[in-house]
Parts: sequence; structure tokens; C-alpha cells
Amino acid sequence: MTDTAAKPRIRVIKKQIEGIRLSFGSMLLILCCTFLLIIATFLQINITHFIIPSGIFSGEQLNVVDFIHTYRLIPQVPVVMFIGAFLGRKFGIMSILLYILLGLFIIPVFALGGGPKYIFEYSFGYILAYIPAIFFSGSILKSGFTNRNMLHAVLVGVLTIHLIGVLYMLFIAGLKHEGWAFMQGWIVAQSGVKIVYDFIFSFALVFIAKYAKIILWFFM
Repeated sequence: MTDTAAKPRIRVIKKQIEGIRLSFGSMLLILCCTFLLIIATFLQINITHFIIPSGIFSGEQLNVVDFIHTYRLIPQVPVVMFIGAFLGRKFGIMSILLYILLGLFIIPVFALGGGPKYIFEYSFGYILAYIPAIFFSGSILKSGFTNRNMLHAVLVGVLTIHLIGVLYMLFIAGLKHEGWAFMQGWIVAQSGVKIVYDFIFSFALVFIAKYAKIILWFFM
């Protein structure tokens, strides 16, 4: 074989090797992000803030502690938004699918356990909603990480998760013949104040993902 004929073949082999490296690196990032989501599932952030108690309007005697409230946030949704921004649509969805498959068929990585029967849990709709949320937010961020795009992506992503999550809960509650009082209380608990914190923390993590991508690109 002549040197001229060998050069194109060498280029092809080099491209194949580079493709293998890229695939390995991408898979490693997918696994890391899936592990990050598992950690977020069992992580609790205590947020203390001031509130206006209802008793202030009825003339009740109030103490300082009545004006302070501690909210316990499980940062799954913000981490999902980070994964979508950091990995992009394709790899982000792969990371979420891996998380779902692990929880349904291998190990209990969901908040209330795992197994195939978990699809009948009220909160499973939120988990399923991670997939379209990453698709929509990733599509928006594909055109650039401007402040406007990041805000738009967070709004669309978080609203998608909560909307699908609530609709799924209503469907499962209907199958189990739950009353409206239960549904209303559940919605307030899962998509009341929580959605506000999800917006705030999601934007912060998407902002971090913007620079994490730059750092990753620099070292790869």
C-alpha cells in the first residue's frame, strides 16, 4: 500500500478513535449527572424566611417565631434543569431515562422507593415530566445562553414539570377515588410555594451550567 493510499485510512481510524473518546466522555457525563439527580432526590435544603402570619389580621398575640418559616426544599427540579442545560437535549434525556429505569427496575432511587408499581405513586408524573422539560428547555438554550434564553428555558421547564406532575396526580387520584380535599392539599404541598423556589434555584443552576460547559470544553 502506498503512502498516499494509507493517509485517508489513517484519517478514518483517527476519527473513529476520537468518536470512541467522545462517546466514552459523554457516557461518563451522563452517569455523573444521573448520580447527581439521585443525590438531589434525598437532599433537603432548609430555607428560613420571614412570613406574614394569618393571625396578624385577627388581632392574635404573636411572637417573633410566628413571623419565621422554614421551608424544606428537595432540589430535584433545579438539578434536572441543570442537567438539561449542561448536557443538552439528547444527553440530558438519556440521563433522565437512566434515572427512571434504575428506579423502576434496578434500585430504589426515587424518593418513596422504586419498582414497577411506582408508576401508581402520585408523584411519578413529576419524574416523567423531566423528559419533556429537558427537551423544551434544551431547545431554547440551543440558540445560546443569553439571560433571556435562560429565563425562558427555566420558566418553560419548571412549568412543564409542575403541570404534568399535577395532571398525573389528578389521574392517579381519580383511579384511587380520592376526594377533592386530598387533591387540593396535595397540589398546594407539591406545587404551591415549591414552584417559586424551583424557579429561583433552577435559574441559578442553569447559570452555573453555562460556565460549567465552558470549563468542560476548555479541558476536553
